[in-house]
Amino acid sequence: MATVQSAAADPLPVRTSRRSWTGWGFIGPFALVFALVFLAPIAYSVHLSLFQDRLIGGTTFVGLDNYQRALQDREFWEGVGRVGMFLAVQVPIMLGIALVVALALDSGRLYGKSFFRIAIFLPYAVPAVVAALMWGFLYGSRFGLVGDLNDALNTTLPDPLSPGLVLASIGNIVTWEFAGYNMLIFYSALRVIPTSLYEAAEIDGAGQLRVITAIKLPAIRGALAIATIFSIIGSFQLFNEPSILQNLAPNAITTSYTPNLYTYSLSFNGQQQNYAATVAIVMGLITMVVAYVVQLRGMRKAA
Repeated sequence: MATVQSAAADPLPVRTSRRSWTGWGFIGPFALVFALVFLAPIAYSVHLSLFQDRLIGGTTFVGLDNYQRALQDREFWEGVGRVGMFLAVQVPIMLGIALVVALALDSGRLYGKSFFRIAIFLPYAVPAVVAALMWGFLYGSRFGLVGDLNDALNTTLPDPLSPGLVLASIGNIVTWEFAGYNMLIFYSALRVIPTSLYEAAEIDGAGQLRVITAIKLPAIRGALAIATIFSIIGSFQLFNEPSILQNLAPNAITTSYTPNLYTYSLSFNGQQQNYAATVAIVMGLITMVVAYVVQLRGMRKAA
């Protein structure tokens, strides 16, 4: 009897082992790619940030000296403040426009809904470099639309590429690019709301505004949180638009205008790869903390 029981119990560990290896076989390719394209670059950047390339002595281990320098770097923190202000102003405007358009499309009262949905989403299909170049030439006061309007109307319109307005001009480009993308996120979330909720609201005599505030907005709170987090990350990663416009407005956009542009300039123009890696890591940590705080607040409100 004991022999039969032991024989029946023996195959169980073998099957458990097979199952565990089967699972690793499924996730193994992804884990390998994830380690190569995500974890390895981060580890290498951390390694670079702990060293410094000096004229005398070559590459030297300096520990956290680069991080101390970054925390005291005025140019870096000015760039952080700039993208922080960009985030605080541009993101609510962009998400507000996207939400209004999504609600209009979902209302069923908009004629030509398919055309407007595609037309509003279409700018997202334009590469960021092309969009920045296109808007840059439209902004030009000597060669673009602004300059042509000045000549035609004999006026002096404000220069969108001036130091005081260039950040707002970049915000307009980013809004034009990504409003359609966020609209699609909101619209997709609105389309999966159960129709029974609308029927109950109609029976209760609720108007359109009441339906939006009591049904639609609470139902898409998760989509709003996701779009906000994506927009925050994108704002802190601002690079393409100022990098392209820098050639058109060199006096307004400096090499440290945004943290990503500052990192690029340090690495490729200043040959300071070690310090550039440090700035990138610090900026990544700031982005992670802000995105995590926003995520926690979004989840708390949803609960």
